[in-house]
Amino acid sequence: MLLPLALLPLLAALQPAVATASSKRGLVYVSSPDSKHDDDTWTQPGSDLTWYYTYNAQTVPALARAKMQFVPMLWGASSNAKDTTFLKDVRALMKDGTNISYVLSFNEPDGTIATGGSNVPVDLAASTWIQQLEPLRKDGVKLGAPAMTGSPQGFRWLENFFKACNGGCHADFIPIHWYGNFEGLASHIGEVRNAYPNMTIWVTEYALAHANLKDSQAFYKTSAEYFDRIDYITHYSYFGSFRSSVSNVGPNAAMLTQDGMITDIGAWYLNVPAQGNVPKGAAGRSRPSYTVALLMVFVFFISSPWGV
Repeated sequence: MLLPLALLPLLAALQPAVATASSKRGLVYVSSPDSKHDDDTWTQPGSDLTWYYTYNAQTVPALARAKMQFVPMLWGASSNAKDTTFLKDVRALMKDGTNISYVLSFNEPDGTIATGGSNVPVDLAASTWIQQLEPLRKDGVKLGAPAMTGSPQGFRWLENFFKACNGGCHADFIPIHWYGNFEGLASHIGEVRNAYPNMTIWVTEYALAHANLKDSQAFYKTSAEYFDRIDYITHYSYFGSFRSSVSNVGPNAAMLTQDGMITDIGAWYLNVPAQGNVPKGAAGRSRPSYTVALLMVFVFFISSPWGV
């Protein structure tokens, strides 16, 4: 009996697996006032991390010195049709000797600015891609499709985007974001694979948001083992490279405690010894903050020619 493609990843996840080191793991780098103190965590000896991105085209010196591969991102789009700032920035990095093999494009363009999305109309995204990303393919750079939210509107946005491109946008891989349970994640990956079978998949943001510690850790273990088994998932990056006190996905998803100590999820992700450090939220905070999302938006706008 033939099974629907969307069910295959979920069935694969049910097979037993042994946790091992992984070269697929990268870092979603989120700058914060504590970053200078916390950056040593990501570059410690024995870390599995091989690549990172920063939601823009700016490298992080500490990560670059650790020889982690940098993946620039064109987070949003300018209304200036002649703007080629991102293209110039990436080519400047390449000229200076930075190894740029991949580029990520629009961050959750189907989402709102308030939730960390770039909120880009499909026609503007298509023209921006052709102007700033497509030329990089001639330089040998592989391009990531826009990274959608995990909602049904994300599929519709992406379909309309490729229609607006009219054959002028060529993506090599498709990024995925997910903040629900593992069953939903596996199903979503199956749907993406079914819709775009010729693209490999990067899971560039994922976590079990606002869950208790036991469930957060179980989700991490199951999803990491699953990603490492699936050959068409070539890269993944857990969303948690910040302290639990500023986490907008709940304190238990963070890879650092409120004091900057590595949590067990962080240790497992880096493949270093876990120390049992328990994350806690900010004192007196009854609801998770949106600090991380707002930092992304702020960094994007101040680094853009149309920003403040």
